[in-house]
Amino acid sequence: MRSDRVQRLTRPDGSEIQVEFYGSERAPTLILTHGWGPDSTVWYYAKKQLSDQFRVVVWDLPGLGKSKKPQNRDYSLEKYARDLEAVLALVEEPAILLGHSMGAMILLTFCRLFPQQLEQKVAGLVLVDGTYTNPVKTTTLNKLLLALQKPLLQPLLYLAIVLSPLLWLIGWLSYLNGSTLLTTELSGFTGRETRGQLNFSSLIGIKASPGILARGVLAMFKFDETATLKDISVPTLVVVGKSDIATRPFASQRISTEVPQAKLSVLSPGGHMALMERNQQFSEIIRAFSISCLKLKK
Repeated sequence: MRSDRVQRLTRPDGSEIQVEFYGSERAPTLILTHGWGPDSTVWYYAKKQLSDQFRVVVWDLPGLGKSKKPQNRDYSLEKYARDLEAVLALVEEPAILLGHSMGAMILLTFCRLFPQQLEQKVAGLVLVDGTYTNPVKTTTLNKLLLALQKPLLQPLLYLAIVLSPLLWLIGWLSYLNGSTLLTTELSGFTGRETRGQLNFSSLIGIKASPGILARGVLAMFKFDETATLKDISVPTLVVVGKSDIATRPFASQRISTEVPQAKLSVLSPGGHMALMERNQQFSEIIRAFSISCLKLKK
């Protein structure tokens, strides 16, 4: 699906953000923020199914997709939250902000850094398969992985930065021999995905630099917006795949309990990539919630 308009945003850290627009300029705006590893092409179904009624804005996180990486190697959640504010500044009317996985974490960080924007420029939030704290704490085998974070996981991630070119090659070999397809299916889907969806998700996951991905994961280890939840002042929809093993559903349940105006929607069957596997249901949930938020804002 071709965009109606493309804009490049240059940031103070030297990064450049690729922003794409779909749908009528007069329609209410949805700004979609993808997770860590993929790029904005993950919104294929959302763009196609929602741009008939909304102005759908997607952007690539700097370092991924068509966006240029920052010169200072800052891949923190705070950096991306500031980037989101710059994207939001491109639209005039209050928008719905939607984030998937790390994208949801970016939205929570945005809420802490820019609370005034929630009153002025944001009509509602959609947090999809996200967490409120270090994602190691809310994933499968969380107790084991948390114990291994400092002695094993962090050193391996620093090693991945050094060995990035070699790991990139290994990633492509894994894709070609089919092992990436298997790991993607187990971690993101529930067995009801199409072959095309599985191949697409596997492919976008290996395009990025392993070194950049490692820096982003290290930044996520420091993430904790638990205290932010109670201060979110706009209607919030929390969406989770019932069988998500990357970010277990209890994280979404806690978010929906602690955010004052939140409600929870569980996609079943659905995993971490339910936005693709259950794309029609996902889009209809987003459509209904967005319409209700925009009515309240008027």
